[in-house]
Amino acid sequence: MSLPHAILTALLEKPSSGLELTRRFDRSIGYFWSATHQQIYRELGRLESDGLIRALPSEQPARGQKKSYEVLPAGRAELARWTAARQDPKPARDALLLRLRAAAVVGTDGIEADLRRHLDLHQRQLAEYREIEERDFGPDRDSAQDRLRHLVLRAGIDLETFWTQWLTHALDEFGELPGHE
Repeated sequence: MSLPHAILTALLEKPSSGLELTRRFDRSIGYFWSATHQQIYRELGRLESDGLIRALPSEQPARGQKKSYEVLPAGRAELARWTAARQDPKPARDALLLRLRAAAVVGTDGIEADLRRHLDLHQRQLAEYREIEERDFGPDRDSAQDRLRHLVLRAGIDLETFWTQWLTHALDEFGELPGHE
């Protein structure tokens, strides 16, 4: 149920067309809530038919012209309701951890190389998040909105820091396994 809320959030930040929304998901929201372009367009249709958003009137009607959307009061109320609702944390589900557990039973072929690949991916993501933090969250960005957005980014930085540290430890541990060269 969170995709509609991610879209409502993005549209409240800035009324946008479907294409603009998909680009924003690719650049920012997608770091913590991903969606395909088809999912976004499908959800825009649902939100519009549910009366939570509306297409802005276009200056000149033209076939195939992109529609821009804005959030209606009912959409803002739904987002406020959802934001205030209680939600329990979700249990972690990570295929890499499950594969590592399976390797304990069937052998470790291929796992070390994939741990190194994951470490590289997490290091790159961490570097990108830190770049965003440096660029977008200087000392002059102290509004409540900026502080909450920075808090979300900090979660990403902290998670990537955890993964890079854990993967480094896992690779060190791997090097000490009996039979490892």
